[in-house]
Amino acid sequence: MNNSTKFYTLAEAKKKLESYCAYQDRCHKEVEVKLYSMGMIPEATNQIIGHLIQENYLNEERFAKSFARGKFRIKKWGKNRIVNELKQRQITKYNITIALKEIEENTYLETLDTLAKKRLMQINETNQKKRKKKLADYLLYRGWESHLVYQKLQELI
Repeated sequence: MNNSTKFYTLAEAKKKLESYCAYQDRCHKEVEVKLYSMGMIPEATNQIIGHLIQENYLNEERFAKSFARGKFRIKKWGKNRIVNELKQRQITKYNITIALKEIEENTYLETLDTLAKKRLMQINETNQKKRKKKLADYLLYRGWESHLVYQKLQELI
């Protein structure tokens, strides 16, 4: 056994995870991974997660909402990408639906417009078809819905 392995009492682990969750909204999966990395046994993990939920440090709906708002506002992700990332974090369909309501439709479409125009300016391609494809690939990768992307391509190119 190496010297760097630290053992935590239940109380120490609770405190550590409280501040971990207070610093930033977390999902259950992140907390489970953190507890596993701390070497906590499943019984302790379940007890700590229960405590965090009860004390409102851990709230999946709140996490999903702030995740959706943040990724949309800061990274300009489309709804498809947000949904996929939330699914990877094992967020329920119900919470994903609630999270997407955080994104206002007008703002969503304005952001797509701004993003598409900005990207189009950066594409140094003379061939119209290649230009279209590059813009489409970029927007689809960022998770924008294909019908919106193709609508925007018709409008801009």
